[in-house]
Amino acid sequence: MKQYAASTMIRRLPEQYFSKLEKSIVALKSQGADIINLAQGSPDQPTPDHIIKSLQEAATDPQFHRYSPFQGFSFFKEAVAEFYKNQYDVDLDPNEEVCILFGGKGGLVEVSQCLLNRGDVALVPDPGYPDYWSGVAMQEANMHMMPLRHEHGFLPQYEDIPARVRDDAKLLFLNYPNNPTGAVASSAFFEETVRFANDHDICTVHDFAYGAISFDGVKHPSFMQTKGAKENGIEIYTLSKTYNMAGWRVGFAVGNRSVIKHLNVLQDHQYVSLFGAVQRAATTALTSSQAGVTELQQMYEKRRNVLVEEAKRIGWAQEAPKGSFFAWFKVPNGLSETEFATQLLHEAHVAVAPGNGFGEHGRGYVRIGLVNDETKIKEAMSRIQALNLF
Repeated sequence: MKQYAASTMIRRLPEQYFSKLEKSIVALKSQGADIINLAQGSPDQPTPDHIIKSLQEAATDPQFHRYSPFQGFSFFKEAVAEFYKNQYDVDLDPNEEVCILFGGKGGLVEVSQCLLNRGDVALVPDPGYPDYWSGVAMQEANMHMMPLRHEHGFLPQYEDIPARVRDDAKLLFLNYPNNPTGAVASSAFFEETVRFANDHDICTVHDFAYGAISFDGVKHPSFMQTKGAKENGIEIYTLSKTYNMAGWRVGFAVGNRSVIKHLNVLQDHQYVSLFGAVQRAATTALTSSQAGVTELQQMYEKRRNVLVEEAKRIGWAQEAPKGSFFAWFKVPNGLSETEFATQLLHEAHVAVAPGNGFGEHGRGYVRIGLVNDETKIKEAMSRIQALNLF
């Protein structure tokens, strides 16, 4: 078969790290191995019944069998505004400050396409979600990596960014509660962020994928609650984690009107909005009782506690994450994160994500997901204990 050369844009894209990891796991499973997958970031719980029922009912409605409005149905955007008012006391104009997205990941790539030109600079957390890199690469822009270190609570230190880089930067990516570190940010940090970004004319993009998952009785703030944040940048939210709707591919961006407009223009050329029945079900998720979200958060907190207790029991004592459904554990002395993860996968049949897949400052760590039940977490720790690495 004839082979066609990829465009330079395709060749610039970073390797899909999680796809490569998944192939290794699938290969072992095909050989009969019983793998406990702590590397994944996909919720293991089903979508709540009332959301599924809403989809089923909406799917029979003929109005949703036609093309949806280009920028989405007004009822969904109004539901987003209602959700932000109820949850965070943030006022949003549903027509100009809300953009419906094909999943949060899509928006995180598209914002770079909307705002960056060749040679521009994006400030990117390291370690961080690798898909921030993809949109930057598409635009032939440059990344300046902001180290997230334990001694600073895994928060970037803006004063460490060189003056020339600050002046050239156009975008700043943040993500709290954080993937992969499980760290959280304070309102004071968000206030500092707005001051820094405004001083240097930088648009802030806050990835709020794990906004509903924080622990120890603390509700994580939305960036949009910060004075001036709505004028400075945007926040991207996904229903994947909050409502176990990962496969539904539905999210939204809120905030700065010009950025929302640019996102809508780009998506007008790429899509004709989401299936209307999905928008109806997403509206149900946002506007109905949030008791299930509270239960979900409590479930992840119990799993976190079991993981930390079991790790301590086997001699792998680690700090408990404060948010998200990930833990960020140091590897044993003498091993790299890749060597450690490879040994766990092949000898204990436990999959964890090596930290270097999230950036250079992820070296020396592995990411562990809380998307397995407590029994599986305990078994995984017992399997690791049997390797006598601690």
